[in-house]
Amino acid sequence: MTRDACGCDSHAPKGLLPVDEARRRIVDLVTPVTTRERVSIHEALGRILAEEVVSTIDVPPFPNSAMDGYAVRGEEVSGAGPHTLRVVGRSFAGAPFDGELGPGEAVRIMTGAPVPAGSDTVVMQERTRREGETVVIEGSHASGENVRHPGEDMSRGETVLEPGCELLPAHLGLLATIGLPEVWVWRRPRVAFFSTGDELKGVGEPLGPGEIHDSNRYTLFGMLRRLGVELVDMGVIPDERDAVRRAFAEAAACADVVITSGGVSVGEADFVKETLDELGEVEFWKVAVKPGKPLAVGRIGDAFFFGLPGNPVSVMATFYQFTRPALRQMMGAAPEPEILLQARSLDPIRHHPGRLEFQRGVLSRNEGGELVVRSTGLQGSHVLTSMARANCFIVIPAESGGIAAGEKVQVQPFAGLV
Repeated sequence: MTRDACGCDSHAPKGLLPVDEARRRIVDLVTPVTTRERVSIHEALGRILAEEVVSTIDVPPFPNSAMDGYAVRGEEVSGAGPHTLRVVGRSFAGAPFDGELGPGEAVRIMTGAPVPAGSDTVVMQERTRREGETVVIEGSHASGENVRHPGEDMSRGETVLEPGCELLPAHLGLLATIGLPEVWVWRRPRVAFFSTGDELKGVGEPLGPGEIHDSNRYTLFGMLRRLGVELVDMGVIPDERDAVRRAFAEAAACADVVITSGGVSVGEADFVKETLDELGEVEFWKVAVKPGKPLAVGRIGDAFFFGLPGNPVSVMATFYQFTRPALRQMMGAAPEPEILLQARSLDPIRHHPGRLEFQRGVLSRNEGGELVVRSTGLQGSHVLTSMARANCFIVIPAESGGIAAGEKVQVQPFAGLV
């Protein structure tokens, strides 16, 4: 994200860490895992590559046809047609022509099949006419057309994947293409997470006065599962000093990262930051961002800690903007490019200067093909439907006094985040 989008230091209210500074500190704080695992390519999807992958073969390994047609000697079809050649055989994928093409001869060939010795050109069948044992080639053709050459895709000794690559479906196919059944990947970080609050009840439990269902653990579960880390769901911890302290100790002992939701504000029953001060180190805990100002970041023993706010939208926004990049860094993944687009706002957007704001919006194209964005409606940090209906964040700079309808705004698509 650009510095303008993040908000510069001079606009952060006193006592609040600017977003770009918070991100920088997290980068400095987090260290990647150092343990590798050998996995089959069937198990490698979404894993982070921990080795350089070098091709041991040329791909393709032999000259082959890019078209269905006829393999010929290029010099015999370079002039004005038609050219009549005798068909002496055929070459199919897995069943090549066994012989060498002579003058005046052609071989029927299928896509991917080896180009016969003596030929260097394939004429697509749409430019030919079969007449018994001969084929008539229409027009003139350049030598070498429609032939794929050895090493055209990958050559022997070429580095085809770098460490830090997140293995996607195309990468699995690439590994299979060069005959590599297993690869070294970085171990998945183990993440322990729990919610805090006496008011929280599990899904399906009846609600009493002042009680609500715990939604944050489920959004955290979804975001973490999509990221591909190993999960330790510790449930709901009551607002009691001893219970919070025990939960922290257990989580830090078994996980690389501890994530909580709730309990990081300044209420009388908010014990997360207090416990973190006792058992660990607080790097920072207030950020000039909306939603999500009470964000605590630090360490407990050898584990990194992210204390996310209690409101559901704040949990998701701070996870995507701060926690997710940190976890990817820990996973050994290469940094992702920040995708910010310009779109015309269909709605006026209110904003008080001071904090960088991530409002929720729906990005689309109008009839003229221009990118436009509309608000999802109410933007309170408790309004989870504003996230459920959105496909992007509308990024409002800290110094902005608001956006008028029709003005251009920066948007951050959820694609690549969620």
